[in-house]
Amino acid sequence: MTAAAVAPAPARIAYVKRHSALVRVTHWINVVCLTFLLMSGLQIFNAHPALYLGNGADFDHPVLSLDATQDADGNVTGGTATLFGHSIPTTGVLGASKDDNGDLTARGFPSWLTAPSYQDLATGRRWHFFFAWIFAINGFVYLANLFFRRHLTRDLLPTAAEIRAIPKVALEHARLHFPKGEEAKRYNVLQQLTYLVMALVVLPGIVLAGLTMSPGMDARFPFLVALFHGRQTARTIHFVFATLIVLFVLVHVLMVILSGLWNNLRSMVTGRYAIEVDADAR
Repeated sequence: MTAAAVAPAPARIAYVKRHSALVRVTHWINVVCLTFLLMSGLQIFNAHPALYLGNGADFDHPVLSLDATQDADGNVTGGTATLFGHSIPTTGVLGASKDDNGDLTARGFPSWLTAPSYQDLATGRRWHFFFAWIFAINGFVYLANLFFRRHLTRDLLPTAAEIRAIPKVALEHARLHFPKGEEAKRYNVLQQLTYLVMALVVLPGIVLAGLTMSPGMDARFPFLVALFHGRQTARTIHFVFATLIVLFVLVHVLMVILSGLWNNLRSMVTGRYAIEVDADAR
């Protein structure tokens, strides 16, 4: 008689601790802070929707500008975004958007993206500074936790083998094949490198660039202006880093949805993350 084939044992679900309470709290504080920082920052940007390099504003050669086009009677007819001298029509989105009456009006970013929605530089600055300090303190707590709890070396620093596996991991992500089982317990190399750049470069950099735009901070810490090669350069870097954060958030949310929305949300709320393990695993 031929022995019957033994069917593989079905996988079972186990719950593991993925995020500490401190990581979860700082994450959600960042969500709130970054939302208001972005919207109030765009309100501030709209007061002068152009970016420059150096210490002074070279109005004839901006790095980026959002402008409204007008007819002979001074009526706004459209919007234009100019990047390094190349102009792109952006009517209704950048440079010109509709007001409450449905008429086009000169405005860098549309009202639905700014806080407050109406043009108010003073209020936008107050909101921005309030959430900026909360964000900076929260970020310091998170970074301190990374170093003192050794999360940096244990969770975020990739090994040589993981670095060599970057092409393979990138291909798996492109195919929407996400880690399962034991591999899902830790960040993959793409996540590690992304979080390292965000935590150690982009987030500290955007805070320092923001401080450099303050004359009071420049007077107390004059090295900041030299560090960024001018206050206008700091403003441009601040904007670029903010854009990188927005792109990071968009990709992050997309990956959260594709790899398991409820499982990922639960792990960031309760700390519990579900993984598949062998039925006979202890």
